[in-house]
Amino acid sequence: MKRFNVLATPALVAGLAGLLVACGGDEPVDAAGTYTISLTNRENGCNNANWTVGDTASNIGVVITQNGATASADVQPGGGRLALDLALGGHVFIGKVDGNRLDLLIEGTNSFSMGTCDYTIDARIDAQLDGDVLSGDVLYQDQTDNSTDCGALTGCTSRQELLGNRPPS
Repeated sequence: MKRFNVLATPALVAGLAGLLVACGGDEPVDAAGTYTISLTNRENGCNNANWTVGDTASNIGVVITQNGATASADVQPGGGRLALDLALGGHVFIGKVDGNRLDLLIEGTNSFSMGTCDYTIDARIDAQLDGDVLSGDVLYQDQTDNSTDCGALTGCTSRQELLGNRPPS
């Protein structure tokens, strides 16, 4: 049985571009700004329908705001925002900036079912900022109720490469 997953569409792929993951303990860079993001589908560990490795989505607008080490990324109106709202239940990623790394997350609230398995989808990006260029990975992870029908969905991760930039300040 195929499961519904709008995350595999190029528009949703685009929307998820605002996410980021942190490490370290360094003084945070100034990541605030308006970014234009491109995404490329890579591994499909969650077997998302309509996910083709190598497919891309581009020109996704994301506005990052920052207060010290706290940041949020708001995916701007368009297909990516709509896809995020449908798949995850939101389009604003929240997290932190640690050195030049960003860790932003949307914890999915929209529920899906596959047999007796109920699950949501979280989206996270592990990215770093080098000047005005943001690069890294967007990771999609299914959060299941661990029912026997969940099978490979439990603990799975699908990945997209992220590349974005903002105008120089």
